[in-house]
Amino acid sequence: MSTNKYVKSVSPKGITYTDEFKELFMAQTLDGRFPIEIFRDCGFDTEAVGSSRINACRRRWLASYKRDGVMGLRDTRAGNSGRSKDKELSTEERYAKLEAENKLLKAEVELLKEIRLAEGRGKLD
Repeated sequence: MSTNKYVKSVSPKGITYTDEFKELFMAQTLDGRFPIEIFRDCGFDTEAVGSSRINACRRRWLASYKRDGVMGLRDTRAGNSGRSKDKELSTEERYAKLEAENKLLKAEVELLKEIRLAEGRGKLD
C-alpha cells in the first residue's frame, strides 16, 4: 500500500493519503461515483483498506470540503509547515494541478445548482 502514489504514509494506526488523492476523490464523488470504485480505480486494495475506512474517509473529506472547500482537504499537520518547497513545480505539474482544481470547482458548481433546483428555487442556467 505504501507504494501507491496516492499514499503519503502508512502506520499501524492509519493511512495518510496525498492531497492530490483527496481532491481527485472529491471531484469524482461530486460526479456521482461510489467511494469504493474511486479507491479501486486509484490502485487501492479495497479489501485491505476496508469499506468502513473508505466510508469514514468520504464522510470526513466531504465535511471538510463543505466547510472549507478544496483547502479543507489539505494536510496541515506538522511537516507541512507552509514553507515553500525547495523544488518548484514544473509547468506540466502546475497545469495538471490547476486543471484538477478547475474540475473540482466545476463539479461543486453543478452540485450547488442541483441542490438549488431540489430546494425549488427555480430555474438555473
